[in-house]
Amino acid sequence: METREAIKKRRSVRTFSEEPVTRDFIEKVVDAGRLAPTARNIQPWEFIVITKRQTLQQLAALADNGRFLAECSCCIAIFCKETAYYLEDGCAATENILIAATDLGLSSCWVAGDKKPYCELVKKMLAAPPDYNLVSLIALGYGPSEGAIPTKRPLEKVLHWEKF
Repeated sequence: METREAIKKRRSVRTFSEEPVTRDFIEKVVDAGRLAPTARNIQPWEFIVITKRQTLQQLAALADNGRFLAECSCCIAIFCKETAYYLEDGCAATENILIAATDLGLSSCWVAGDKKPYCELVKKMLAAPPDYNLVSLIALGYGPSEGAIPTKRPLEKVLHWEKF
C-alpha cells in the first residue's frame, strides 16, 4: 500500500475479532514508531506490548474512553522519558504506528494517555519507570474489513497561504 493510501484509509476502529496479531506484524508496527521523528534525536520512547487478555481487560477498566481495549488482540503502550518534547515525540511515534498498522491490514485506535487520570495507574500496572509518561495506548487487531471512513474537511477549507 502506498503511504498516502494508508493515511487516507486509516480510521479509528473499536470493534475487534478474536484473531491474534502475529509477532512479526507487532514488531513491524513498533519499528515504525521507533523510526518516528524526534526532537534533537533524543528518542525518549519505550513501547510495551500487552497481549494477555486479563491485562487488556484491566487497562480497559481504567481507560474511560478505551473500554474496547478488552477486545483487541494487543495494546501498545507508548511511554516517553520526561524531556522537553516528550509529548510531540510520543505522538509522532503513535501516528507512525497507526499508519503502519493500516498498511498491514490491521485495525487500530489511539487512546489518549498524557494527563489522563489513569496514567499513573497504567504506569504502575506496566511497571514503567517513574520518569516516564504514558503518551498513548494503541488498540491493535483485526476489525471489520470495510467501514465508513470519516469525512474530512476539504483542503481548501483548511489550507491558508501566508496568513490565516
